[in-house]
Amino acid sequence: MNHQPFETWLLDDKVLTPTEKRELDSHLRECKTCTALAETGLVLRSARVAAPKPGFAMRFQHKLAAQKLAERRQKLWGLIVLVVSAISLIGLFVGPYVFAVASAPVEWLTAALGFFLFLFSSIQAFGEVLSVFARMLPNFIPPYAWMVILSGLAGAGLLWIVSIWRFAHRPQGVPA
Repeated sequence: MNHQPFETWLLDDKVLTPTEKRELDSHLRECKTCTALAETGLVLRSARVAAPKPGFAMRFQHKLAAQKLAERRQKLWGLIVLVVSAISLIGLFVGPYVFAVASAPVEWLTAALGFFLFLFSSIQAFGEVLSVFARMLPNFIPPYAWMVILSGLAGAGLLWIVSIWRFAHRPQGVPA
């Protein structure tokens, strides 16, 4: 037997419409499971609420404060262990390089200077290659392909702008 929406109506505390009440009453006459659920709900609603022992709230607040303090201590010790481990690991890997630089700084300085000169000349050569391609590329691609490429780039730019705008103007708070 299908117990929905009758179980929901029995477990919910909202007021039922007259039509829903009639449907629920007719279902309760036929279904023993839902009748038992309704009786259990009545018994639970009619039960007297037990009063807490004196000082319960104070003991609970003290226990909660002690738990928060223990959590803070545990987090602090975890952070200390993490920081010490990170510093030790960095020292383990960087230490030999620091000692090598300290023992022969001129060699390291010339090697670093050579690396940066190589990097600068490589970037300059790459720029030259790109400029050659930029001069040659318009002759290989027909004008309609350029229109398609530019339209695609414009569409991607518009999509990016709209996405940024939607993220920036996102409603705050709870929706009504």
